[in-house]
Amino acid sequence: MLARNDTTVRDPRYLRRHALSLLDFYHQRSVDTTHGGFVPQISDRDGTVYDARAKLLPATARFVFNYSVGALLDGPHYCEEMAAHGIRHLERHHRDDRHGGYVWQLDGQTVADGGKRCYGHAFVLLAYATAARAGVPDARERIEPAYALLDEHFWEDEYGRCRVELDRDWSGTSDYRGQNANMHTCEALLAAYEATGTEEYLDRAARIAEGLARDLADEGDGLLWEHYTSEWDHDWAYNRDKPGDLFRPWGYQPGHLLEWSKLLLVLARHREESWFADRAVRFFDAAVENGWDDDRGGFVYNFDRDGDPLVENKYYWPLCEGIGATALLADRFDDDRYRAWYDRIWNYALDNAVNDRYGNWYFQLTPDNEVATDAIDDTPEVKVGYHQLNAIYETLRADGFAE
Repeated sequence: MLARNDTTVRDPRYLRRHALSLLDFYHQRSVDTTHGGFVPQISDRDGTVYDARAKLLPATARFVFNYSVGALLDGPHYCEEMAAHGIRHLERHHRDDRHGGYVWQLDGQTVADGGKRCYGHAFVLLAYATAARAGVPDARERIEPAYALLDEHFWEDEYGRCRVELDRDWSGTSDYRGQNANMHTCEALLAAYEATGTEEYLDRAARIAEGLARDLADEGDGLLWEHYTSEWDHDWAYNRDKPGDLFRPWGYQPGHLLEWSKLLLVLARHREESWFADRAVRFFDAAVENGWDDDRGGFVYNFDRDGDPLVENKYYWPLCEGIGATALLADRFDDDRYRAWYDRIWNYALDNAVNDRYGNWYFQLTPDNEVATDAIDDTPEVKVGYHQLNAIYETLRADGFAE
């Protein structure tokens, strides 16, 4: 690993090298020459493949994003080729020729779960938008059809947000509504706008942000709750007994507050509304005040409505979102407080979350910053380096911060 100090983690050369090293870790192990696409199930401990068949839609789309970012960072020659490889797999195997859209999970090339989920379709849009910016052939022309799927099947115009999940034939819908899929839809729409300049995408991203990060937050505790009813009322009881749930935990998640802080500042690049930056600061402050472990470092997984920690294990991805948020906050406000937090989060990650032998990041740590071995090697998998590459890419895009 590179030697570093607090200034090194702001050095573009260091950041680029870290990003491309991580990309290389997956590239050496994940390209699937048997079934096509990629293998996401790579062990955090030793880089071995522990399941060569399971393929989740967001994992495939994230690989396209990752390689596209690699191309944007002037990475190895294989980046553009592998992004195109991922696009082919999305269109040939995840694509549902009978009903349209993209199926959630494959077993090799066989559909294992044909459900249609907003979360997965958002990542398809993000993949195509980022690939288009990187100049990957055939990517730009796929942005509008991917957006049209979200608009036709998931968008609830009455509420200005997306429903979460449908059956394979687009019938039925659960009563559950959640912010997570909408957050990633907002992210994807911003990327689509930056790739095309189409104002409709920016308008839609801003409307989602207004509905969730402003209006619903103000109706609750001033922060962003995860779970809602079919009419978009706060569901304070949903998964109350499951604070450790991997995808729908009860409580406030510092990682998502930080992710929204970052997205609101991306919005502020393109549309000057004062509440974007103000709310970004509020969410960041809540995340570090209630979520950062002052004694041992790292972000707890979640905290309750009184600000008390619930699950004190530390996941890798809130660290990444903290890095991205602090870089954009420092760039926006030119405030050393955010630079100090950026350095603190990065150095904690390098000391604890990064596998020194392979350069990948451990998925989860215990409260005492030991590797949580029982959380490694889950199937199916979505952790393929997307959060890390995203954080570094946004840091490098923040004019005047990484220098």
